[in-house]
Amino acid sequence: MKPARVILAFALAVFLGGALLAPWLYWLAQAAAAHIPALRSLAESPFHRYVNRCLLVLALAGMWPLMRVLGAASWREIGWTARGGQGRRLGQGFAVGFVSLAAVAGLATLAGARDLRQDLEAGRLVSKLLSAALSAGVVALLEETFFRGVVMGGLRRAWSAWGALVLSSLVYALVHFFERPPQPKTVEWHTGLLVLAQMCRGFGDLKALMPGFLTLALAGAILGLAFQRTGSLFFSAGLHAGWIFWLKLAGALTVVPPQANLWFWGSGKLIDGWLAMLVMATVLLSLLRSPLLSAPSGHATRPSPPA
Repeated sequence: MKPARVILAFALAVFLGGALLAPWLYWLAQAAAAHIPALRSLAESPFHRYVNRCLLVLALAGMWPLMRVLGAASWREIGWTARGGQGRRLGQGFAVGFVSLAAVAGLATLAGARDLRQDLEAGRLVSKLLSAALSAGVVALLEETFFRGVVMGGLRRAWSAWGALVLSSLVYALVHFFERPPQPKTVEWHTGLLVLAQMCRGFGDLKALMPGFLTLALAGAILGLAFQRTGSLFFSAGLHAGWIFWLKLAGALTVVPPQANLWFWGSGKLIDGWLAMLVMATVLLSLLRSPLLSAPSGHATRPSPPA
């Protein structure tokens, strides 16, 4: 089976399976909370979070089998290589990601489109910094392994490098573009499918598509370009971690005032405004000409097809 068909079948299995599994986990959480008070906060979580978590668990559980079907026999083959200098690439990527979204948050704050929180104490600030750093590391590791290493790497075995870059970027943007629908009145066996459809409502909103979806697609293209040029996932993982760090930190340190122009400056998500899109486009154009993304001498960035 061709890589594109394998990935499509995998995506259908994850989305349908996650949507059908979510109600059962929701019911289990409600039953457990009735006997274990510590689980009440879990039971009170919005139902769309159950759908999201089920999608994530199924995607992670199927990552290794998907790798093997696509022809990758080791983590090294999907980009986690042990060649020298990867720590430097990781740091360089983090610096680019950190500075780029720091510019978005800083400009929005200076323009009055974001306000610093007045209730932050030193202990809470340290806690937020540690939480942002942990989230950045975990999310970058998992998502770069899956979207660039597995999905993009698998597509490159059958398509051109640029075709794989474009399609994997669109897939990356798609799964990050879900909305948060309201809590359903009742949860039945098919409620997960209905909520999943509601999570896609943003695709009918022009202001959400432009620039929100475009910004995410550009972010996916930047990460894919880093993987394509360097032949490893370290620069893209560092870049991704720098972005996630600021997404978490900006949400913890600032609030969006009612009078802010969300379409330009972005909402609490930070990356759904035109400013973020312009910054992402600048980063992409800069990296196209940057020596930071030069591949090591004698290293082929395109994996050989499976036997």
